[in-house]
Amino acid sequence: MTNDRLKIGISACFFHPDGERKAAPSKTLLWIEQSTAHWVMSEGALPVMVPSFDGETFRGEVSVQDYAGWLDGLVMHGGADVWPGSYGEQPLRPEWHGDRIRDEYEIALVQAFSAAGKPVFGICRGMQLINVAHGGTLYQDIRTQKPGALVHRDAEIYDLNFHQVDILGDTRLAELLQAGRHKINSVHHQGVKDVAPGFVVEAVSPEDGVIEAIRHSGGPWVAAVQWHPEFHRPELGVIDDTPLLRDFLAAARTARNRP
Repeated sequence: MTNDRLKIGISACFFHPDGERKAAPSKTLLWIEQSTAHWVMSEGALPVMVPSFDGETFRGEVSVQDYAGWLDGLVMHGGADVWPGSYGEQPLRPEWHGDRIRDEYEIALVQAFSAAGKPVFGICRGMQLINVAHGGTLYQDIRTQKPGALVHRDAEIYDLNFHQVDILGDTRLAELLQAGRHKINSVHHQGVKDVAPGFVVEAVSPEDGVIEAIRHSGGPWVAAVQWHPEFHRPELGVIDDTPLLRDFLAAARTARNRP
């Protein structure tokens, strides 16, 4: 029945006005990727884009806590770079300035959903933001700051850029997807540097040690992967992420049924 379907929030991507338009109001667009919504829907859940709670057009009393109370879980998906100021650094290059406004919005989401006892799952930027929200840091650019690293983002082939990942034993991810070496896609130039307190590493790139999955080791259910499970198709020979999605949705169901 529709009323029994889980309602899963998806954090919005932002398209900001260019600053040249003088007429008010300036138009900011919020959007989600179709593939992420369809990934959530593939197991029967209802995706809901969570709007921002700030900006010159915001009115009323609806809050992030209202959404955290109403929805059953949260997916943080990919998009713009994280602003280095969110983890206490200055941009090394102008093009790596990221999106401070989106960072503030998503950090508030992570905090509100965790406080409400709802699970949070991160994809790509979502993993980086989760790490930063809990006190970790990032490589602003893997190729620049980690010499000898693989090409983790190839703009020409985008989601068809693949490499191997080692899922570490004695982790929840290993229980779900099996420990050992697997094939994943890779669409990122930033990555986790210092892991946030309270988090464990669940997967790494075997060739350069780049962190590919993290999980909160206690308290709120928070987990994330650096690859894009919503792009994975069996015919490409990549790992089947379905157990990962089902585990997240099971945690959302548990949170819904909790007294």
